[in-house]
Amino acid sequence: MSNRQPVNIPIALSRARDQLDHWRSRRRSKRARLPRELWRQAVALAREHGLNKTARALGLKYCSLKKHLNEADADELVPAKIKPDFIELVGGVMPSGSAECTIEWADGSGATLRMHIKGAGLSELASVAGVFRGGRA
Repeated sequence: MSNRQPVNIPIALSRARDQLDHWRSRRRSKRARLPRELWRQAVALAREHGLNKTARALGLKYCSLKKHLNEADADELVPAKIKPDFIELVGGVMPSGSAECTIEWADGSGATLRMHIKGAGLSELASVAGVFRGGRA
């Protein structure tokens, strides 16, 4: 199997090939993983110039580049998490007036949430805390 490079490859592919060659010459191990930034660049070029042409010009395995392209496409289809503006606490877990407390949460960015709660159960508090932390209950 010949490892010939096409004579007239686009400038963007030629520059990317030079970057990959530079990385390959400086890596510590032959089995070192290609950095994510170089994969992102290869995926972008594959979208523009096609999988086969890009893989051949950059000296990448066609199947590996295709896998990264498919993963990138799947990541773009995942909708961003939407944070609610309002959280309703439904009563009824504890008898009204039986418990009362003030809770204050703060996150690493300095945002704070202070609540005075009367008669709410622990499950509601966990829900509020989860949403305040970015959807992680």
